[in-house]
Amino acid sequence: LECDLAMNLVGQPLVRQQVMKGVREFLENRNPVKPLVMSFHGSTGTGKTYVSSMLIRYLFQGGLQSPYVHHFSPIVHFPHAERIEQYKENLKRWIQGNLTNCGRSAFVFDEMDKMHPGLIDVIIPFLGPSWVVYGTNYRKAIFIFISNAGGEQINEMTLDLWRAHKDREEISLQDLEPAISKAVFENPQSGFWKSGIIDEHLIDFVVPFLPLKRHHVKQCVVSELVQQGLEVRPGVVHEVADSIPYFPEEEKIFSSTGCKTVASRISFFF
Repeated sequence: LECDLAMNLVGQPLVRQQVMKGVREFLENRNPVKPLVMSFHGSTGTGKTYVSSMLIRYLFQGGLQSPYVHHFSPIVHFPHAERIEQYKENLKRWIQGNLTNCGRSAFVFDEMDKMHPGLIDVIIPFLGPSWVVYGTNYRKAIFIFISNAGGEQINEMTLDLWRAHKDREEISLQDLEPAISKAVFENPQSGFWKSGIIDEHLIDFVVPFLPLKRHHVKQCVVSELVQQGLEVRPGVVHEVADSIPYFPEEEKIFSSTGCKTVASRISFFF
């Protein structure tokens, strides 16, 4: 996993460091005091889903298809605000049932920014250090939250630091954490709004994904060409990278869509 992250995750040193630290400490501990809870934040195309899939692929035989990996999307699983009480009941039962089945299960919650506020709090008992039900210990589970919330603030801070001549690679978690917390946990539109998960400090790792620069996008283009079995032509790499929108308007430093649209754009230049 560490090697794969180093080779294939473009431009996210903080992510690599945080994820490896979290996973290694958690898996080396035979009796963890609580499940591993990580929350990924950043704008579109910066690698959040990519990293969570990679993590699952290395930890579970069958990867995302494993019967012990459970994926929740608010748009698919919890679409109607008026049915929130029913969803709470369902979610609690799903998690309890699956953890009773296998304590080493993983739960991935996508698009937390679209989750109805209050819904996620039903899983609080499963995230803390004391939850043992029906003689089953739930402390070996993994919970991953994925959210675009905080992405704008991360982008702004990265831009401010760039203007202050601070390199992207020098940015620390301490630089970003206050801004992410404000954007994610104090926003009435966010699934984490007024959440006990935050008040009780149940998230072990808040992982920020930084906006990508043009040279990172070029790296994505190269690996996509290789993956598609196409010849890596410098002209094509350049053209694909140039076809992507960048911000801010004047300097055009960071990709507005990260590497998200790279794969679909390649066909235009071949």
